[in-house]
Amino acid sequence: MATSTVKLDQDTIRIIKSTVPVLKEHGVIITKHFYQMMFENHPELKNIFNQTNQRKGDQPKALANTVYAAAQYIDNLEAILPVVKQIAEKHRSLNIKPEHYPIVGENLLLAIKDVLGDAATDEIISAWEKAYGVIADAFISVEREMYEEVKHTTGGWIDYREFKVVKKVQESDVITSFYLEPVDGEVFPTFKAGQYITVKAVMEDQPYEHLRQYSLSCAPGESYYRISVKREEALGDYPDGIVSNYLHNSVQVGSILPISAPAGDFVLDEDDPRPLVLISGGVGLTPMVSMLETTIKNNPKREVFYIHAAQSSTYHAMKDRILEISEQHQQVKSFTLYDKPIEGDVYDRAGYINSDWLNAILPTNDAAFYFCGPKGFMRATYQILNQIGVKEEDIHYEIFGPSEDITN
Repeated sequence: MATSTVKLDQDTIRIIKSTVPVLKEHGVIITKHFYQMMFENHPELKNIFNQTNQRKGDQPKALANTVYAAAQYIDNLEAILPVVKQIAEKHRSLNIKPEHYPIVGENLLLAIKDVLGDAATDEIISAWEKAYGVIADAFISVEREMYEEVKHTTGGWIDYREFKVVKKVQESDVITSFYLEPVDGEVFPTFKAGQYITVKAVMEDQPYEHLRQYSLSCAPGESYYRISVKREEALGDYPDGIVSNYLHNSVQVGSILPISAPAGDFVLDEDDPRPLVLISGGVGLTPMVSMLETTIKNNPKREVFYIHAAQSSTYHAMKDRILEISEQHQQVKSFTLYDKPIEGDVYDRAGYINSDWLNAILPTNDAAFYFCGPKGFMRATYQILNQIGVKEEDIHYEIFGPSEDITN
């Protein structure tokens, strides 16, 4: 990781590390207050930040975890390089710029002071001001390299580029695919299986723009990008998904969508010759389908086990495509689980994945495992892979939305 030109003295490092227990206890309260203040002071930033994640509390929690980790490793930020790179990928996709960092820093320090009160002494605030400068410089440096890389990629672009919806396909009762081609007709970059794009939704009835990141669900090298979007319905205190419903209901063939260039570090290792195990739940199938189609295209001899869990056939997207692939390619074996099957459903297992069943269908645990889906599904899958003895370095996963630890 590129380091900041500003170096922290040992006294500052000591003070920052002394705040770790406080951040662990009050971190989420601080970050919730931070976002509230920042949006009051800079409402234009609502055009960038996902307000649904704000309401759910996912974003404040993710930021609290990041600040906590940065405080823990303030004397060795290299230790959290994977986290920094993952966040930087999302920032690049959202077109976060260096000028945003001072705004964040100012409001974060105010939030620390407001929440901790007298405990946030001038000494602590001064130390955190210095520390934030170093942390921000690290992010800006990594992101600068990412912007330069995409800028110099064939067909690459910065900010947003207009793409036209050339095809719209209903994949299930809740998931629809959108095929996108550039309006300008110029070349556009390929991507790595597992990456995502950011869609900017501009709606007349909304006071600000909405940015959402969607995994590309096709193999690289096609004449289009494809995203497959679940229509998010109201649940409890949370209303219908603003962007997903907009895409399903209002976006048609011919509609124009501004998107950012592909990003993300959850990508398929195509050099690994071992069996590939792809496990998905619900709309988590999108990066898995991309990885599956990429493998049969570029590495047709690699053995693949594709496992998908859904409520029933009416919720199961792309099932015909997966069946077609498994019938045409002997090295691909697909399995379907329905936890609420309906009459006439064809599936391999009713209920959920467990270690005994997974052991029974896989010839070895010496394989590359990739999985994606709802957070509860992912926690359970991670635990199951541990139970069957899969090595940590062979476990790869993607969380839709703000990062979260699923290992606990």
